[in-house]
Amino acid sequence: MPQTLQLILLLLAAAVVVVVACRLLRLPPILGYLAVGIAVGPHALAWVPDNADVRDLAEFGIVFLMFSIGLEFSLPQLKAMRRAVFGLGLAQVAITTVMAMVALYLLGYRWLAGLALGGAVAMSSTAIVSKMLAERTELNTPHGRDAMGILLFQDLAVVAFLIALPTLAEGGTDLWKALALAGVKAAVALAVILFFGQAPTRAWFHLVARQRSSELFMLNILLVTLGLAALTQIAGLSFALGAFLAGMLIAETEFRYQVEEDIKPFRDVLLGLFFVTVGMYLDPSVVWHHFGWVCLLLLGPVLAKLVLIVLLAKFFGAPLGTALRTGLYLAQAGEFAIVMLAISTDLGIIDQTLSQLVLAAMVLSMLSAPFLIQFAEPLARRLTANDWLTRAMQLTNIAARTLARQEHVIICGYGRSGQNLARLLEAEEISFLALDSDPQRVREAAADGGSVVYGDAGRRESLMAAGLSKARAVVVTFADTPTALRILHHVHAARPEVPVIVRTLDDTELDRLLKAGAAEVVPEVLEGSLMLASHSLLLVGVPLNRVLRRIRAVREERYSLFRGFFHGATDSADAAENVQARLHSVRLTERSYAVGRSLGEIALGNKVEVTGVRRRGERSEVPQPEYRFEIGDILVLLGRPGDLAMVEKRLLRG
Repeated sequence: MPQTLQLILLLLAAAVVVVVACRLLRLPPILGYLAVGIAVGPHALAWVPDNADVRDLAEFGIVFLMFSIGLEFSLPQLKAMRRAVFGLGLAQVAITTVMAMVALYLLGYRWLAGLALGGAVAMSSTAIVSKMLAERTELNTPHGRDAMGILLFQDLAVVAFLIALPTLAEGGTDLWKALALAGVKAAVALAVILFFGQAPTRAWFHLVARQRSSELFMLNILLVTLGLAALTQIAGLSFALGAFLAGMLIAETEFRYQVEEDIKPFRDVLLGLFFVTVGMYLDPSVVWHHFGWVCLLLLGPVLAKLVLIVLLAKFFGAPLGTALRTGLYLAQAGEFAIVMLAISTDLGIIDQTLSQLVLAAMVLSMLSAPFLIQFAEPLARRLTANDWLTRAMQLTNIAARTLARQEHVIICGYGRSGQNLARLLEAEEISFLALDSDPQRVREAAADGGSVVYGDAGRRESLMAAGLSKARAVVVTFADTPTALRILHHVHAARPEVPVIVRTLDDTELDRLLKAGAAEVVPEVLEGSLMLASHSLLLVGVPLNRVLRRIRAVREERYSLFRGFFHGATDSADAAENVQARLHSVRLTERSYAVGRSLGEIALGNKVEVTGVRRRGERSEVPQPEYRFEIGDILVLLGRPGDLAMVEKRLLRG
């Protein structure tokens, strides 16, 4: 078997096994790729040689990654990001480099070594951060835009460092001339590609698309991506910058989304190979023999960058939560830092021992990056929420908005689902208060006159300030099971009789939420499938009344609490309220007649149905005739108002 085929099969098998393990353990796949590189690399099992062919193939992953990122950024967006790119990014790279130069100079190293290491430490991993931002759909969040702006400036700064280091190492005097030439090249490339290339690109893509050939369209994408990357590299700039510009160029056309889908398989496979090669750099023996120094070189730069980025982001006007998220995303080293370190070692700027120690620390920091990013959100929430003054102001604001409210609905989350619910409640003249942790959304809603306040619905204090003691229902409109479970715990601890309706993506967490005490769980997948089924049945010729009957039957089976409310088109829209079935909750006290008796003994009749019983914060199945009631049970009844009154009297007084 050819050696190249053996190498590919080995990498594919190892990557598949490890990534499956990471998925099962709910860890980022990037971690699996890095672990594969460490295991099969030349410093461990030595199954894969560390040669130029493997590295060159892996670099294509960076090309397609930068191209995909470019698709997310149009020229207006880049203009809007100028504060993050040329303000925050410039300050971060400059200050980090100067701090490293001073630190190494005090330790006895030359200023040139400080410049090389400082520039390397300033870099963060574009590949890791951008991929995880995309996977977590956070590219357009405030911290996502700040992080991408800093990363973009870092990619631009790499060009200057790669030009300056060889010139300074040779002792040349034409440094400024070389830098000026690189700046002119970059300006010309930007002008030609972005300003003069839009019209020809759109016309060419139209011509290719009219041929209706998926193979031709895919070949054209590869040509444009690799072609522009090669042109910028020939011009003395970064190939990654060329791929980024190619993505931005296509982002201005109507082919953006099709291109993004077509390029995704190439990007993910080749990017995985790149992370494997990054793991191959790490020499475990160096970490073992110089463990203390490696830990120092790992923790020092990571903590310093974290603090610096948080302070700079705050200085440039970002809220504390956004600044913390940005700092946690960018605290690690980057792939271009490894490239700069290798070049500096080859030029003799940094000695071999120091290079290996720094390299080990950088790879370990890249290994830690997925964990930092994964816990950035909960950590930022916890740190910002623990600011007692901020929390006090939030709770005061929430409480002030609930003073005049009685029997209102608390909406947890004011996204699209929460806003649609709020409109329906307003139409029914039902008072509500919405809690949301997105400051921008709260500001916009407040400007529109909405009853929305800033607060973390997962905290007991926020729920109590929102008037839980006076609320008639709580609705969790976001699909976040851990937070929903906390809300259920707080609500049932304070007011177990208040029904809580929870939204979820599918049925996987349904039983868990019901056992935690949710009055009802609404899976998005089920509702979407019902709408899809109803339209499909109508279009294939099934009569409307039969379609409505089928959909109603499914809903009645799934949503036991809502039976009687899903009427067909033939039902009277003007039916009197007093003949409509409705829900009613009854709580049993120590004096209630039903306590200690079974459902069969009480004989409630057939006009009212007991649809469920909540006991000690948990909801049971529909009670059978032998089910015995206890003190504190909350019975959910379904029937007409007059019948409900008679049954409630029977349960409480006998």
